Amino acid sequence: MDEAQARDVLAAAGVPPEPARLLALGENAVFAAGDLVVKVGRDAELLDRARRELDIAGWLEEAGVPAVRAAEPKARLVAGHPVTVWHRLPDAVRPAEPRDLAELLRVVHALPSPSFALPPRELLGGVERWLRLAGDAISAADAEFLRRRRDGFAGAAAALTPRLTPGPIHGDALPRNVHVGPHGPVLVDLETFSSDLREHDLVVMALSHDRYGLPSESYDSFVEAYGWDVREWEGCAVLRGARETASCAWVAQHAPSRPEALAEFERRVASLRDGDEKVRWYPF
Repeated sequence: MDEAQARDVLAAAGVPPEPARLLALGENAVFAAGDLVVKVGRDAELLDRARRELDIAGWLEEAGVPAVRAAEPKARLVAGHPVTVWHRLPDAVRPAEPRDLAELLRVVHALPSPSFALPPRELLGGVERWLRLAGDAISAADAEFLRRRRDGFAGAAAALTPRLTPGPIHGDALPRNVHVGPHGPVLVDLETFSSDLREHDLVVMALSHDRYGLPSESYDSFVEAYGWDVREWEGCAVLRGARETASCAWVAQHAPSRPEALAEFERRVASLRDGDEKVRWYPF
């Protein structure tokens, strides 16, 4: 799904495609439209996830957790794409920092489970779909390499003994999923909320430090605010490897239409093949 296709869905949903402003294009196309934000999912397979995200938003609101709030209670399927509508947040007063994320994670990790079922964090669950979307744009050997890694890390992750008590997690815990408005930091992008090892939320920032160039002082501020460094846990390397595998496959889905995505995918796969944990990856 490209921007033009997403705008067609907006129009079919009754949202004027102009002057809607594209904020992000990934699993969802996210548009700002007046006082609203509209998310258009890539395909109908994401409808159940969109419905669950609305349930999660309501649960977080009841629990008093600072998070984005839904403007419509139900997801709609429009032209084969799930559409959800949200209240637009006030303009950010500054970029979110790792410390902001850590403080919100402490709140989330203290929550009991909601009345509805949260799924486990299927970190590797999207790999096959992303590789399928990549098609012939990536080599068959690279796709098979990632499938083997997926299977190996899935088994290893299932055997881990956590240090923290499992429960609700954000699932994609990055500063980009925190918005700092005039009333403080709030969580956004709730669709990966899960019930699983709390360590999943912490490994993300460790990988950001190791692969994506997060400065050591920023990572240290995250650890200080949360109160524990996941790198002290013997299972850290397993969850890191699983997330690296998923991150490669996620980029692959964009390869058919974006040459820069193919270049980044090949960089990542080559570093995994070589076992080089210091090769710099670039956000996509």
